[in-house]
Amino acid sequence: MCLLSFTAFWAAQRAARVSMVDLMVYRAEGAAVRAGGDLYALRATAEHLPATYPPFAALLFTPLPLLDAGVLRALATAGNLVLLLAFVRLSLELVGHARVEAVWWVAAVAVWCEPVWTTLRYGQVNLLLAVLVLWDLTRRPAGGCDRWSGVGLGLAAAVKLTPALFPVVLLVTGVAVRLRGGDAGPRLRHARGAAVSFAAATLLAVAVLPYDSWRFWTDTVLRTGRAGHAEGTANQALRGVLARFLHTPEPGTLWAICAALTAVVGLALAVRAELRGGRARAVCGCAVTALLVSPVSWTHHWVWCVPVVLFLWTRGHRVAALGTLLVFCSYAPWWVPHGAGRPELRLTAAESVLSALYCATGALFLALARTPSPGAGSGAVRVTP
Repeated sequence: MCLLSFTAFWAAQRAARVSMVDLMVYRAEGAAVRAGGDLYALRATAEHLPATYPPFAALLFTPLPLLDAGVLRALATAGNLVLLLAFVRLSLELVGHARVEAVWWVAAVAVWCEPVWTTLRYGQVNLLLAVLVLWDLTRRPAGGCDRWSGVGLGLAAAVKLTPALFPVVLLVTGVAVRLRGGDAGPRLRHARGAAVSFAAATLLAVAVLPYDSWRFWTDTVLRTGRAGHAEGTANQALRGVLARFLHTPEPGTLWAICAALTAVVGLALAVRAELRGGRARAVCGCAVTALLVSPVSWTHHWVWCVPVVLFLWTRGHRVAALGTLLVFCSYAPWWVPHGAGRPELRLTAAESVLSALYCATGALFLALARTPSPGAGSGAVRVTP
């Protein structure tokens, strides 16, 4: 079933003649690094897209220009399908149902949900980063921590900043455990490992790309508009939803307040779940919170819908799980006017609601995840306090 689904998917992608535009940007970044060019002055592809990731990501992209574009697209598609299998396997392990046969069935369905489809369509790195995060958070080393703990989190955050919220949850949880008089060592070491890995990767980029690193960390990282217009229907973060509802290209202070409140609520939920041994609830809550509060969360960033649906299903929230799956398989954000002329600034109320479905589903998940469900403790990856 999985092989049939993947084959049909590959055929559909070829029929759609996907350009893998983001992969071509990565390739251009790698070429700029190899040529000693100005990374953040780069404008790549016919869309004139800029480099938006930290400099460490560009270092990882340096082998890409060595490959023909057609070969690179084929390898990226095959690699992302393999990563999807790994992501599903780790997601099932996270929720405590890591049966081999389930991996094939879940992956056969997941490949058609919009965030996964779009990740492969654009040649994005979302599945790679999600696999790094889940690999790190589902490992069970003796004593709760080893020399590899935090490496996946740190590297993921060095490529894209959003995963940095996961080590923050571990750090805050460790501090809370210590205040209660418990053994906070494993969590604090895990958070420290993530910080060290992130710092090592970032300093490597500083050594190789000092000018680009200085420019990114002092200027580019603060320019949220470089990634695209806030109101774009693909932006399923709070900032994008508010921009569309308010018909403004920049929601400003209101977004900052909403994002801060959501971050506090989401972080509190994740920490409380982690303290109670509910690693699956904590990870899903942290992922959704990061997507909501980020200035830009494109639809393809929402690949975290896969573990969210599995969490809801395995915790007895079957209707919510099916509803969430339906939302992310509906491609609903693309049903509203979008494209040239920035029509998202002129959406009707109904169209604005339709274009906010991912964000709304994430917010509803945080609300639902606050209450324990039947069997909530079973299958959770527990970390001894």
